[in-house]
Amino acid sequence: MELELQPLNLPSDKERLTVIAGPCSAETEEQVMTTAMQLASKGCHIFRAGVWKPRTKPGGFEGNGEIALPWLQHVKEATGMLVGTEVATPEHVELALKYGIDVLWIGARSSANPFAVQAIADSLRGVDIPVLVKNPVNPDIELWIGAMERINQAGVKRLAAIHRGFSSYDKKIYRNLPMWQIPIELRRRIPDLPIFCDPSHIGGRRELIAPLCQQAMDLGFDGLIVESHCDPDKAWSDAKQQVTPDVLDYILSLLVIRDETVTTEGITTLRRQIDELDNQLMETLAKRMRVCREIGHYKKEHNMTVLQTSRYNEILDKRGAQGALCGMDASFVKTVFEAVHEESVRQQMEIVNK
Repeated sequence: MELELQPLNLPSDKERLTVIAGPCSAETEEQVMTTAMQLASKGCHIFRAGVWKPRTKPGGFEGNGEIALPWLQHVKEATGMLVGTEVATPEHVELALKYGIDVLWIGARSSANPFAVQAIADSLRGVDIPVLVKNPVNPDIELWIGAMERINQAGVKRLAAIHRGFSSYDKKIYRNLPMWQIPIELRRRIPDLPIFCDPSHIGGRRELIAPLCQQAMDLGFDGLIVESHCDPDKAWSDAKQQVTPDVLDYILSLLVIRDETVTTEGITTLRRQIDELDNQLMETLAKRMRVCREIGHYKKEHNMTVLQTSRYNEILDKRGAQGALCGMDASFVKTVFEAVHEESVRQQMEIVNK
């Protein structure tokens, strides 16, 4: 289905960029107000704070719940900022609306559960409020789109996505792998859907926030949702990924916002070259598959297995090294040839099993 969307109508902080900022958790009224006042003085228009905090393991700070909602009301009254928080149950939605919360978002753990999303959607029927949906913890674009479809079918038209990265057992640089190709595909499928980047959860470390923000801008994201705390080192949750309002302001001041409306005449010739090369690439792949099918017939005639592991490993090692020499990332080349090999095996299996 196509999403029926309306503009979010959220204020922008810099050119077309919408920034939602505030602490991971609403810890105390003093902490909330101090952070909010500092952010407001830097020109921030939308304040965020977690009221209910779903933690990976029990025992950590899981939010103050309803007690913290009047603090957000006070932020609105004192600063004029809009306020937002995460909701995970119909009860959360009811309380957030009761206290005049302006923006809601659905977290990664909730968006991975269609039952939870549907319950939230049902509680939002008849409500006109911006709802942002974080990607599920696992890299599943269909699940992500499905969550937004459920919210949209409930009548919520001011809808946006939040890219917060994807969980991985193999932790390297990032807390959650960016896997930019997934939000890029989301933009291709739903061009009018605003997409926010959550550099705090992708990076997991404050030194990664600035480069991740710039990457999001380079990819044409519409906004950022960033965790900012008046005293990050003393934060009760996710201390390592929060920055002070001063640091956030500095990060935003350095961002280069790309112009999406500039004419493309200057790159038309280069794009024609890309199209020509893509055509050549498709022709070469077709020739390769024809040879693979001939090999399939040979394997069938000689009762050979389709998968020849030693040959497969040889291809991956050789082409990975060749790709590196040609200025390409070895893992990229490996991914390409894994896909090519998968299609080759599929075609040979058809031949062998006829």
